[in-house]
Amino acid sequence: MSDSLKIYEVGPRDGLQNEAQLIDSEQKKALVAGLVAAGLHHIELTSFVHPKAVPQMADADALMAYGRTTWPQNDFIGLVFNQRGYDRALAAGCRSMAFGVSVTETFSEKNTRMSSQRAYEITRDLMAQAQRDGIWTRIYVMTAWVCPFEGITPPHRTIALAEKLWQLEPDELAIADTIGHANPLDVGHLMENLGRRLDMQKLAVHLHDTQAIGLANATTALQAGVRIFDSSVGGLGGCPFAPGAAGNLATEDLVFLAYKLGLGTGVDFARLWDVVYQIEGYVGRPIGGRIRQWWESQCAQEPSLTFG
Repeated sequence: MSDSLKIYEVGPRDGLQNEAQLIDSEQKKALVAGLVAAGLHHIELTSFVHPKAVPQMADADALMAYGRTTWPQNDFIGLVFNQRGYDRALAAGCRSMAFGVSVTETFSEKNTRMSSQRAYEITRDLMAQAQRDGIWTRIYVMTAWVCPFEGITPPHRTIALAEKLWQLEPDELAIADTIGHANPLDVGHLMENLGRRLDMQKLAVHLHDTQAIGLANATTALQAGVRIFDSSVGGLGGCPFAPGAAGNLATEDLVFLAYKLGLGTGVDFARLWDVVYQIEGYVGRPIGGRIRQWWESQCAQEPSLTFG
């Protein structure tokens, strides 16, 4: 397997979507500029949903157009759940799209107002369009381990849906711990199982740190062979349709874990912290991964400390 990690940054989308304080377009542009400067090149920028459902994403069209125009070499992904969202994303210049299907019915109804089967059918049709349009694609397998409404998700159901979605030939398939309630053993076992059935090089994990074991879950996924990880700068995140979903795995924690294990990320750690402090001012409260206290204590002793 690769000796480097692909970090798929979800801060501008998953990180901000549940924030009560509205983050304006100029602040988002500054956030994206900081992420790019820190070496993050795969960024889930926004979601093309109705602004009444997710007010923070009301500027999706303009933000995607800005990103694509300013950094055409970067991979900016838009999350899409229906035909209208797909059409909007395409019109905004989006060349990478993510879709999602929930393993559990209740979450599917709460999140997208449709059954899992209907969400699959829409994803199937959008995937066909995306492939004709030359769009890079990712599909999320949501509530892969635990559902906020139905509890523990039986592994065989997740595997069955993952295999079904794999047949649609996405560029990546992301297995999502939607509310951050998975445990490390279950994460490792499921990813090992999926890795034997599918192509591990195209499998990603989407982790939250709700119960303070996001890094432990990431470690067992790494041991299983996963090399694509979702994370959010500052540990921001949460889902308005998933009670109990706290912040995502912090990008700074993930980058430091990779560093400790001798795995490259291409991320400039010091510049990444510049982004954490920047967005902290936007949201109006302290943020940052579990590494923050150690990092700041080390910088106080050695201001030029950095790695990447």
